[in-house]
Amino acid sequence: MKRPPIPTEAAFTSPLRDPRLTARIGTWLGIAFGLCFATGLVSHWYYLSDAPFFPPVRPIWGYRVTQGVHVLSGIAAIPLLLVKLWSVYPKLFGEVPVGRLRPLLVNLAEKASIAVLVAASIFQLATGLANQSQWYPWSFSFRSTHYAVAWIAIGALVVHIAVKLPIIREAYAAPLPEPEDNPLLAPVSGNASTRSDHGPSRRTLLRTALLASGVAVVAAAGNTVPFLRKVSVFAARTGEGPQGVPVNRSAQAAGVLASVVGPEFRLTLAHGDREVTLSRDQLASMTQRTHELPIACVEGWSASGSWTGVRFSELLDLVDAPADADLRIRSLQQRGAFGVTRIPASFARDPLTLLALRLNGEDLTIDHGSPCRLIAPNRPGVFQTKWVSRIEVVA
Repeated sequence: MKRPPIPTEAAFTSPLRDPRLTARIGTWLGIAFGLCFATGLVSHWYYLSDAPFFPPVRPIWGYRVTQGVHVLSGIAAIPLLLVKLWSVYPKLFGEVPVGRLRPLLVNLAEKASIAVLVAASIFQLATGLANQSQWYPWSFSFRSTHYAVAWIAIGALVVHIAVKLPIIREAYAAPLPEPEDNPLLAPVSGNASTRSDHGPSRRTLLRTALLASGVAVVAAAGNTVPFLRKVSVFAARTGEGPQGVPVNRSAQAAGVLASVVGPEFRLTLAHGDREVTLSRDQLASMTQRTHELPIACVEGWSASGSWTGVRFSELLDLVDAPADADLRIRSLQQRGAFGVTRIPASFARDPLTLLALRLNGEDLTIDHGSPCRLIAPNRPGVFQTKWVSRIEVVA
């Protein structure tokens, strides 16, 4: 069977494709990528234990907003990327200047840089969606790989913009034209002036791409925005769950047995050679405080809860911990990451930071970290350690 010939760029005759449409779609895509990259850097900052300075404790909703924007800007980019790739797809079959070394090398280098940009973009969006759904069909570390490829993607994007800047400037020098504005592209028919004869206009395509991007955002924004949860059909989390807050990792998944969080449970506070142990009843007998605080996860979901417990700074005073000392928090969990976390002094000493015993007026369930868990303002959910068993002052 004879194979069909490889198409040429001239074989793609859709009048909708135009550099001026591509430039406008690319602008919105660049904005989405820029927001996603910037907020991703903020998220990564929270994971750096050796950073010269730590993220601020206020506003309490800071991580909730930045991580929500991170995920939603990535989702917004998906329809825009698809339309952008469609608009430039014929360029893949453009003529290669064979026989002229310098133009050939420039052409191949440009195609290679675009291949890197497209591959990195698709990788970031695909793995980001999988992470949002907590689906990990790979063996590599999502966080470190996602962070590394983000730099590749944004670097390739900057190079691409720099190379295409003359074309972008020319594209924005005039309004977006329609096919019928050019007699060579307008269809030859009895009524060439009727737009319905030749399908949607370029402006319609641009508006449809932006609308699709907006619909995708609304359909997923219920992860973060409570009043959109009834219409966010693609939200991986609804904001609902046991005691009014979703559970990312259950006690069973973490290997925490009910027997180890029963009456025999003891919390240990350690500062050098000094240690204090407290039962759950002793913690409950201390002054209890209640604060409304959000919990937000890297997957993009967040929810607010009314948390009741002991102020962390008052626990630290029991072992005379220095006011500027960081802490190491150990959990009873046996499986999964973040069983041991570090909390900077600025968070530990904040008056809103609690060792929580109750959530929304009820004792914590085991899946929410019973007997006690850390809850602090403006902190990623993976660092709001559940099943806290030991608090150590870091020298």
